[in-house]
Amino acid sequence: MIKNIKNIKHTESNNFFLLAGPCVVEDEQTVFEIAEKVQFVTDKLKIPFVFKASFKKANRTSLSSFTGIGDMQAIEILKKVKEKYNLPIVTDIHTEEDIEKIKDVADIIQIPAFLCRQTDLLIAAGNSGKIVNIKKGQFLSAEAMQYAVDKVNSTKNKNVMLTERGTSFGYQDLIIDYRGIPVMQKTNCPVILDITHSLQQPNQNTGVTGGLPDMIETVAKAGIAVGVDGIFLETHPNPAKAKSDGANMLNLDKLENLLDKLVKIRGVVNIL
Repeated sequence: MIKNIKNIKHTESNNFFLLAGPCVVEDEQTVFEIAEKVQFVTDKLKIPFVFKASFKKANRTSLSSFTGIGDMQAIEILKKVKEKYNLPIVTDIHTEEDIEKIKDVADIIQIPAFLCRQTDLLIAAGNSGKIVNIKKGQFLSAEAMQYAVDKVNSTKNKNVMLTERGTSFGYQDLIIDYRGIPVMQKTNCPVILDITHSLQQPNQNTGVTGGLPDMIETVAKAGIAVGVDGIFLETHPNPAKAKSDGANMLNLDKLENLLDKLVKIRGVVNIL
């Protein structure tokens, strides 16, 4: 499936693939800086790379939280990234109407975790003919994701990926059950580990989600060791100033060191 994505590179490397970028399109300069850096690092390490950024964020805790710069303005910036850097794009949708908005820019349509049971949305995504990445709800078992896959497959679209992004543990924490990776792989879909969202600490009294970025390397290494097909992470030049999900983002300057370690672990896994 990954080899069929237009403009994706390094598929012959036998590395994991990477979905990475900022949480949301903040402005053109920041988006370009991240795209250029991640492309440079992934070319160096021969990692297949899909640029990720949401054109809007619809599931924020607080009414005052940043949701985007405007749908069409953000989508136009994603188009520029696609053209300037020759990169495939993945972005979230929240409604069936969003599919029409992003059809000319998105190579992969991403279904947010909170919406992974929305039948009409999944079927509409399937009918788009694009690859559909479904994030596993924090409230669902790995086994239950087969039903989400079935909904997309019912449209004759077999291009589905699944993403583990942690399971709710109490009200303000998430844990990763790594047993779910091989379980979801039984659906015959590529399985991705969302490192940074798995380290969120939701439902804070401030209305802003917290996070544990110091644990990014730990959970990423474990994911590669258990055999995930892909890695998802959000990164920013200055996470403290990011307008969304900064508390759990990877600092862009730390990306190459992390990915270099993961590639080495992947090399060992491949020969076992």
